[in-house]
Amino acid sequence: MQGIDNTVEVVSCSNCLAMSTRPRISFDERGWCNACTWMERKKHLDWDLRQKELRKLLLEYKEGSGKFDCLVPVSGGKDGSYVSYNLKHKYGMNPLCITITPPLPLKLGEENLKSFINCGYNHISMNPSSIAMKEINKLGFKEMGFPYFGWLIAILTIPIRIAMDLGIKLIFYGEDGEVEYGGSTETISNPFINVDYIREVYLEDGYDRVLNKINLPESDLNLFRFPEGNKSQLDDIKIVHWSYFENWDPYRNYMVAKEYCGLKEAPKTNIGTFTNFAQNDQALYALHTYLMYLKFGFGRANQDACIEIRRGAMDRDQALTLVDLYDGQYPDHFTEMYLEYFEVNQEEFDQILDQWANKKLFNKIKGRWRPKFKLL
Repeated sequence: MQGIDNTVEVVSCSNCLAMSTRPRISFDERGWCNACTWMERKKHLDWDLRQKELRKLLLEYKEGSGKFDCLVPVSGGKDGSYVSYNLKHKYGMNPLCITITPPLPLKLGEENLKSFINCGYNHISMNPSSIAMKEINKLGFKEMGFPYFGWLIAILTIPIRIAMDLGIKLIFYGEDGEVEYGGSTETISNPFINVDYIREVYLEDGYDRVLNKINLPESDLNLFRFPEGNKSQLDDIKIVHWSYFENWDPYRNYMVAKEYCGLKEAPKTNIGTFTNFAQNDQALYALHTYLMYLKFGFGRANQDACIEIRRGAMDRDQALTLVDLYDGQYPDHFTEMYLEYFEVNQEEFDQILDQWANKKLFNKIKGRWRPKFKLL
């Protein structure tokens, strides 16, 4: 593993820049993280066999007669668009696409979603109680360092509820982030996940802890709850990661979505990174990745650089330069929006950020957290 200079016991992957502070990450004897070992393994995987598995799965759930075969959560961005495009045009399925409106949507994201819909996809927008969304997000921000925790819950609970209501038994998400980016390998040989896995891993065991503190009528919280009661009906629904069935490539997804779904990139690089074609739907993502940086020492640029290294588009030295330039940028472009949304002043906002800053990794200098470490 590569070292990190100075005072902290943190290492990074010898192949990419993934850091040992990432939850659930592991390294092999070469110092390669599990995302890079997966990249290596994918080169020798029998993708034809997995394509056969996919076609068998789709054939099993194909409805015909105009009924919806599957449900795909989308934002209008590259990954949901890519999955929807393939289901509809490559495999002849009839997907129903669903968007849970983010709490602080961006104009570009709204335009991209409209372009996607106009390409001929059946689509519904869901807007759960904005009061409940804000309260859950506020509590997630303060108690988990997770500023869009309510929205994350909703993109996991609502698709299941809609699928149950409409008799759809197949839900497709994009990539398995744990496998692709360096986390749990529990699902490395399994395309399916269940609600228990979602609660433990994706929601960081915070689902009950946060929702139990929200003092709102159950009618406001209903869409943020996983369905209970009819367990057999819930067990009949298959929640699937598309990345299990093919070699996942975010840049390829972007190019397909751009050509066939009208996706447009931002005119400039996004806050905290050198890319401009991903996560353009909402303002809270910049705050989420800044908090990720404060908690773990890696931010949006590090994530993007690791992806570029693994897909062979960038070497490690180039990635180091870009991470030094972009990682950990304070999201000041959206600060006024954050203060209004979370109903705090600047001092209170900074205090929340401060409580999540990892003091082993950062010192506060002139009002901003600066790293004690430098990636090597």
